[in-house]
Amino acid sequence: MNLNPLKAVVKKPLYRIYESRILRFLERDRLPHHIGVILDGHRRYARAEGLAEVQESYEVGAAKFFEFLEWTHEFDIHAVTCWLLSKENLERPEEELGPLCGVLARLVDRLPAAVADHDIELRFVGSLDQLPPELLAAVERAQALSRPGHRRLTIALGYGGRQEIVDAAKDMIARLAAEGLAPEAIADKVDADMLAAHMYSPDVPDTDLVIRTSGEARLSGFLLWQSAYAEYAFVDVLWPEFRRVDFLRALREFTYRERRFGK
Repeated sequence: MNLNPLKAVVKKPLYRIYESRILRFLERDRLPHHIGVILDGHRRYARAEGLAEVQESYEVGAAKFFEFLEWTHEFDIHAVTCWLLSKENLERPEEELGPLCGVLARLVDRLPAAVADHDIELRFVGSLDQLPPELLAAVERAQALSRPGHRRLTIALGYGGRQEIVDAAKDMIARLAAEGLAPEAIADKVDADMLAAHMYSPDVPDTDLVIRTSGEARLSGFLLWQSAYAEYAFVDVLWPEFRRVDFLRALREFTYRERRFGK
């Protein structure tokens, strides 16, 4: 961060050499099928860079988001879930939430065109009914333009992992009750597979790898159910500064790990 121009010029070719080395030894048959990403660090980036408005940081982060999508296309990652706005974010003061949602609305409007040539189905999850009108309208436009695809890009907006589990439980119980089951019979029917079938994206495999930027080593409620056996990559760089080499490192580390799935 805060590199002077000369250092940046020197480092770019070094990173390209390092990327080439990682790619040479990357075991592509061991890559994750589903990657979850927590895009963290925008406000810290704005402070570090001395930006007059945090909205400028969100704009840089949005541009990085589309770069990241290209990297996932490169490796044909089957499913990607990106957490762009938490349920708790919706409680921010309007002077903070408004600029963020404006940037997100423009990002969402660009998504259908960004995925059109990559056989990707676009979906949105979270408490969408609680989104500000401008952002909700953008989501509805993008959903209307989404087409079925072999791959999946899921955008989490107004999302909370606990809320997802609560919503799944409510939906499951309502369905069983509609079938005429008595309360004691409902309890007998409930198991992990049935609850999983009522999550926001039941047709997407569980998360293999979760990447969080900004150096924070916690999930903050992201994909709590789906990430029970995931591997984690807590990356020190802030999201607006996230580089392809950081992504490649996370993929490489994932391929080195022996996954036990709780066994």
